[in-house]
Amino acid sequence: MVKNIALGIQAYFGAFSLISKLKLWKYFAIPMLISVLIAILVGVSAYSLSDNIGYYISKIWVWQWGKETFTTIGNIIGGLFIVLIGIMLYKHIIMALSAPFMSPVSEKIETHLVGKTHAHRTTSFSQQLWRGIRINVRNLGIELLLTIPILLLGFIPVIGIISTILLFFVQAYYAGFGNMDYTLERHFKYHESVQFVKKHRGLAIGNGIVFMLFLLIPIIGVILVLPLSVTAATTKTVEAINSKQT
Repeated sequence: MVKNIALGIQAYFGAFSLISKLKLWKYFAIPMLISVLIAILVGVSAYSLSDNIGYYISKIWVWQWGKETFTTIGNIIGGLFIVLIGIMLYKHIIMALSAPFMSPVSEKIETHLVGKTHAHRTTSFSQQLWRGIRINVRNLGIELLLTIPILLLGFIPVIGIISTILLFFVQAYYAGFGNMDYTLERHFKYHESVQFVKKHRGLAIGNGIVFMLFLLIPIIGVILVLPLSVTAATTKTVEAINSKQT
């Protein structure tokens, strides 16, 4: 697991040069635009909703004593919840909508790495989009089910630190999952891909860790996160597929 996480992270070091070598930047134009627009939309929505959620949480405390303190806590909880939901929505929306653009890019990278000797499933633009939507809706649902209890555990002293780490790794895993599936959709059906990522969860987490860290970089992060993360994921996913076949 730890080795695969390191491999998933390491793949990013050659991603930029590989994109430039294969002249792939032009293929990322629409996905990068989608990424920026969704980031703005999610950011504005999160900002406008955070106070409202904090207000409703504060209503739980019906007593006057400690009301101000609980309201502050409610605003913090509301803000954290909105940030987490915002990141999850952003992540899965851009991955789903970018699927028809990322799959061909992934295929070009795979062809460069191993040639055209391997038989691939041929899918259309609409099939790739539907696959992306299906995978990301599934992952978003599971991620929400895991995130809410972990977030609540975060308010318990000491456990809160562990909770933060768990939240980050959950987010990273499903980010890496989405990036790997652009390659997997050519080789495996839906359920087979899910099982493949489970067996190689270290690669998914490693890829997703850098993906999540990119989102902390203002503006540049949301522009470069897809090109670099998809390229890195493709190289390691292709290696994992080939090692399985040999």
